[in-house]
Amino acid sequence: MRSAPFEGAAIVILQVYEDTGGLYPGERVTTYGKPLTVELGPGLLSGIFDGIQRPLTLIKEETGDFIKRGIHVNALDRTRKWRFTPMLKSGERAGEGDTIGTVEETPKIIHKIKIPQGVSGVVEEIREGEFGVEDVVAIVGGNKIGRTGVSPVNMMQEWSVRSPRPYKKKLPPDTPFITGQRVFDMLFPLAEGGAAVVPGGFGTGKTVIEQSLAKFAMADIIVYVGCGERGNEMTEVLTDFPNLTDPVSGLPLMSRTILVINTSNMPVAAREASIFTGITMAEYYRDMGYRVAMMVDSTSRWAEALREISSRMEEMPGEEGYPPYLATRLGNFYERAGKVTCLGRDEKRGSVTIISAISPPGGDFSEPVTQASLRAAGALWALDTDLAYRRHFPAVNWIRSFSLYTAGLKDWLSVNVYQDVNGLRKRLMSLLQKVEELKEVVQLVGLDALQDSDRVTVDAGNIIVEGFLRQSMFHALDSFCSFEKQYWMLRCIFEYYDGALKSLGKGVDIEKILDNPCRIRLLRMNDCRNEDMKKEAEILIKEIGATW
Repeated sequence: MRSAPFEGAAIVILQVYEDTGGLYPGERVTTYGKPLTVELGPGLLSGIFDGIQRPLTLIKEETGDFIKRGIHVNALDRTRKWRFTPMLKSGERAGEGDTIGTVEETPKIIHKIKIPQGVSGVVEEIREGEFGVEDVVAIVGGNKIGRTGVSPVNMMQEWSVRSPRPYKKKLPPDTPFITGQRVFDMLFPLAEGGAAVVPGGFGTGKTVIEQSLAKFAMADIIVYVGCGERGNEMTEVLTDFPNLTDPVSGLPLMSRTILVINTSNMPVAAREASIFTGITMAEYYRDMGYRVAMMVDSTSRWAEALREISSRMEEMPGEEGYPPYLATRLGNFYERAGKVTCLGRDEKRGSVTIISAISPPGGDFSEPVTQASLRAAGALWALDTDLAYRRHFPAVNWIRSFSLYTAGLKDWLSVNVYQDVNGLRKRLMSLLQKVEELKEVVQLVGLDALQDSDRVTVDAGNIIVEGFLRQSMFHALDSFCSFEKQYWMLRCIFEYYDGALKSLGKGVDIEKILDNPCRIRLLRMNDCRNEDMKKEAEILIKEIGATW
């Protein structure tokens, strides 16, 4: 530490979250006495915040369409009253993580007020009624951070965004995170508490995938972080989400959603903090036993903000100008995903699942952000520019993508879907790889030069690509596809494929096989409702068997 200009003072390096224009030497600085923290309590759901958790809707009411420099608004509304229902009684002993009472934050989400970390003892007093987030609802006597005394408990906590929230035990990723998108659920599944990265060039549909998962994924809470994206994309999110309906509960989608918005023209330092602000709020709801999904769009813009801050601090640059600790910082973020046993006597299980979009320059997956993310994530959903140009969405390259969670999910799928679903998935992967090999041959010698059995294989592969892997989030019946519907769609396709090979072996002409009328039905299975798919598939399988 350098010598101070006057006695009792110290020289420190400060992080400024806004433009420093107008500041000059000699300005007085007042510290809050704590690192960057967020407020956690009832009222977060349906909220729209910036990267340092300033509520944008309230700021707009005060300043208009643009944020004025230096404005500060509390993240949680201090004037709103919440109905607090006690879960403990006076005289009961309670420790950190125990649920002391509940608040109905939305008709679907019960907000559990928990005893803060470091507080334990006997509940000396607990109140029922309507209170603000700062009002004391209980008094716990005993230890608080190593000292004896009483601890007032209210409905709001503060937490440093850089510090992971504690839990009892991390659990293995053995339950799928159901997205309703066939290419993800069946080919490259993501586990609850896992992390997936979605890299892709411009126009490959990263934002659409993130928004689709935010709308239809089977999660209790959605935290959507728009980090450094274009303003028009974030405008679409802000205008669409309030008008959408949760397909599970039937309530407005925003009732289970938190938006953290930092467009490309907002402060760089707040952009760098935004993903940690989002993950802290996600962990807070995880600690209540909820399944939380966090969407980040995009990690590349976050990394660019980190690079800019590092450059201003005159740190030694690493590859492509990013700081040498880029991989460590990304690892710290991805490692906060997970399925855990929560603190408290009820031992609830909660999870945070991360899906992170990456925008590699020129679609080059060898750049530092993509490579550093792959070291920490368990699934790669690689988007392909050629597929996007052919209007095939989701534009996931099924050759380059992978999932490390497949083995851990086999038991769940066998028990909760169908026993042979893992075998179908394995056949699906093998067939797609075989078709890619045959397509290379076709490019050299033409389709007619293939053996008849290989032509049948290529045809079955085309049906899978066009009828199974292609999926529209704007289709009323196909935007969300249940596991059962996925299973029966594959069953029908492989019944057709196996029957075609058998007929070929019996001497049936190849052209007659390829003109089978059931082929059109296979391509239109996505028009079937989820609950009707099994019945329709059984009828189709019988028709396929009768045509050969």
